[in-house]
Amino acid sequence: MLRSEEFVDMAPAEIYAVLLDRGVYLCSEATMYRILRRNGEVRERRRQATHPPRKKPEPVAEAPNRVWSWDITKLKGPVKGSYYCLYTIIDIYSRYTTGWMLAAFENKELAEQFLSATIAEYGIEQGQLTIHSDRGSPMVAENVAQMMSNLGITKSHSRPKTSNDNPYSESQYKTLKYRHDFPDRFGCVEDARAWCERFFDWYNLEHRHSGIAMHTPFDVHFGLAEQLREMRADVLAGVYAKHPERFVRKAPEPPKLPAAAWINKPGEPRPDDPTIPAQG
Repeated sequence: MLRSEEFVDMAPAEIYAVLLDRGVYLCSEATMYRILRRNGEVRERRRQATHPPRKKPEPVAEAPNRVWSWDITKLKGPVKGSYYCLYTIIDIYSRYTTGWMLAAFENKELAEQFLSATIAEYGIEQGQLTIHSDRGSPMVAENVAQMMSNLGITKSHSRPKTSNDNPYSESQYKTLKYRHDFPDRFGCVEDARAWCERFFDWYNLEHRHSGIAMHTPFDVHFGLAEQLREMRADVLAGVYAKHPERFVRKAPEPPKLPAAAWINKPGEPRPDDPTIPAQG
């Protein structure tokens, strides 16, 4: 009776009461618990579905326009409960924001239009690009997946409840919301759009990013970074020639651009990776 379809989800106290209402007494509530304990079924009697661990996403980019990460964040509107949705796409190699859009809400149709327009703007060829995202409803929508398939785009998704699988978008949103002039609320959508315009101009054109050897995303994305690194090297070489005593170990040189950018670098799992067994 305890395993029956009718009672499998009920606690013994509830089963006991239902049976009594029908004029039926099989045993006490305590006996029901004793039977369940004997069979190891005190916690759950329904057969449980098991899911194998999802594969860790490992897209890698060795040049711009190879892997993009996209996400949606909310910006507070003028009154409590109102907000605007900021859609963004960031190139993980260059950190360049290839596209952004502010909308009153998030849905799969807007997501498809936003992504397809950005892909078209950069002349992406079949098989060239992977687009990574978390598992929000617009990200896993069928129309978005179909659009990417039609354009030859590879899609990649974070594992459930694993925010670090989408680190580039998360990091950019943190930079955005910790800017000195980021307001607690925006007065209207036009205010929010104007602020975002200023932010993304600064982020792409002026922000020296530590992950790309202190270059701007624009310089890396459009192939100017190596020339600028050579200019930096010339300056440092001139200083070293005049004052070698100021450099104890070796001649100074500017940092090099990383050869590649990863989401979950292969062979280097993070300590918070849910697929890693706990120690101790």
